[in-house]
Amino acid sequence: MNLRLLAQKSLKSRRSTAILTIVSIAVSVLLLLGVEKIRVNAQSSFANTISGTDLIVGARSGSIQLLLYSVFRIGNATNNISWSSYQDIAQQKGVKWTIPISLGDSHRGFRVMGTSRDYFSVYQYGEKRNLEFASGIQFEGVFDAVIGSEVAASLNYAIGDQVIIAHGTGSASFAQHKDKPFVISGILQHTGTPVDRTVHVSLAGIEAMHVNWQGAVKKRKASKALTESNLQPESITAFLVGLDSKIVSFKMQRYINNYAAEPLLAIFPGIALHELWSLMSVAENALLIISLFVVVAALTGMLAVSLAGLNERRREVAILRSVGASHWHIMGLLVTETVLLTLTGILLGLILLYSSIWIAQPIIEQNYGLFIPVTAPNIRELTMVCMLLVTSFMVGLVPAYCAYKNSLADGMSIRS
Repeated sequence: MNLRLLAQKSLKSRRSTAILTIVSIAVSVLLLLGVEKIRVNAQSSFANTISGTDLIVGARSGSIQLLLYSVFRIGNATNNISWSSYQDIAQQKGVKWTIPISLGDSHRGFRVMGTSRDYFSVYQYGEKRNLEFASGIQFEGVFDAVIGSEVAASLNYAIGDQVIIAHGTGSASFAQHKDKPFVISGILQHTGTPVDRTVHVSLAGIEAMHVNWQGAVKKRKASKALTESNLQPESITAFLVGLDSKIVSFKMQRYINNYAAEPLLAIFPGIALHELWSLMSVAENALLIISLFVVVAALTGMLAVSLAGLNERRREVAILRSVGASHWHIMGLLVTETVLLTLTGILLGLILLYSSIWIAQPIIEQNYGLFIPVTAPNIRELTMVCMLLVTSFMVGLVPAYCAYKNSLADGMSIRS
């Protein structure tokens, strides 16, 4: 007796109930694997934001806060670092390179970052990948700007367009530096990191904006010419450090954390990222638990439908018994039906999942900076699918056992 063909014909005769059961399982699979893919790719995206940087230095606060505002452009610093302290640390033995960062301004919702030209040559992301230009060059003049790929795409900017920088980090600001517009000199290649959503200018450009600016809290005195030589900053927000050797990392961190001139904090990016992800693990687990409850609800619904229809199928079971089917054949039939429903639901769920990723991929990347690739299920996802199949097999044993107890005489009897 071919149980698979028999189960298919039986399900076909009850197609409405079978389709609803398959759809409920498909939705639960979509949610369960969707949450897992977002979790994995979000973690990967965070981890690939910065690489090749040994230390991040900022005003003394928390390591996660320093990481968020210096790398992810989220939040603000509690204090700035004096330029003299930055220069002193940059000249210490063992320091290979440093990248100063100055934050606090924005352009139409995108963060503006003042930095040095070294940023474009030594900053790395992903697997130690360097920044590349899609068009144009790095800033040369005081009022040149280099924008990320997302800034260019969202605002439809091209080389030579003007950029008006606003004071503060809000999407709307009335305190704009309209008297000193910047000109786009370069557009960076897409990186999938916060670099794509950043407007980069020189430190001298940040200082030049505030020369004789009426809206500034503290105006900088005007000089004869706005050149880099006379626009040295008084302070910066943070800076990145690359060392000659990993061996001196802890020694340099201890030196900076005990810096006498002002309170500073030096963190390892990898450790801070791990702390950040540990903090977010509560939300991850909550989403995973919700997804599991949806799966349990789908399986419970399938069990309820099977048990509810079992009484109506007494005659079907009795006929099968009368033509030679044993109790074990009946049990196998009901278990096979359950597994077939689950397997079909899983396949439909995978189709819905990858279709949704393919459709939503550019939208998620543009709005949240998170790239979710269309990749084959990983080991964890396959384990979830296998556990779902095993659970469905166990669920199918319940109605199968109930059918096992039904006798042939009970099945042939007419119930009023």
